[in-house]
Amino acid sequence: MSRIGNRILKVPEGVTVTTNGNIVTVKGPKGELSTEINSHITVKEEGNELKLERTSDAYKSFHGTANANIANMIIGVTKGFEKQLETVGVGYRFAVKGKTLVVTAGYSHPVNVEIPEGITVENPSNTEITIKGIDKCLVGEFAANVRKIRKPEPYKGKGIRYKDEHIIRKVGKKAA
Repeated sequence: MSRIGNRILKVPEGVTVTTNGNIVTVKGPKGELSTEINSHITVKEEGNELKLERTSDAYKSFHGTANANIANMIIGVTKGFEKQLETVGVGYRFAVKGKTLVVTAGYSHPVNVEIPEGITVENPSNTEITIKGIDKCLVGEFAANVRKIRKPEPYKGKGIRYKDEHIIRKVGKKAA
């Protein structure tokens, strides 16, 4: 049985957590995030600790989810989140032009992806990008959308992949 909802969250120095009804707002050195939690979950502040309580056992899943979301918001406004992507393949590359990410991934045309507000994309080399932001969901979703442009294929390993991702390779046909 999961105990994620009963976990006590530590609020670091420089971070303030405010609740207004069922809206939780977290402010920190990197920015401000807010989320709406279920109305059957209450947030209790005790010093620099947060404890979430539910009204009945029927809301266990909401309890754990709300706790995890608030924990991710606290991490986001203090440290932030990042995902690294790389390309493998001849002619595959990334380029950042203003608020647009230009992906050349073996198609007849480059693919332009609009960078959402709250996300920064760094381009250390033309085959690597680092996606940074304070919202874990937004960073992960943008990285997944960029990866979806050309998923890695199992025979040669060409495509866009996460930096630490391992692609299981298949053996091709053998000549007689």
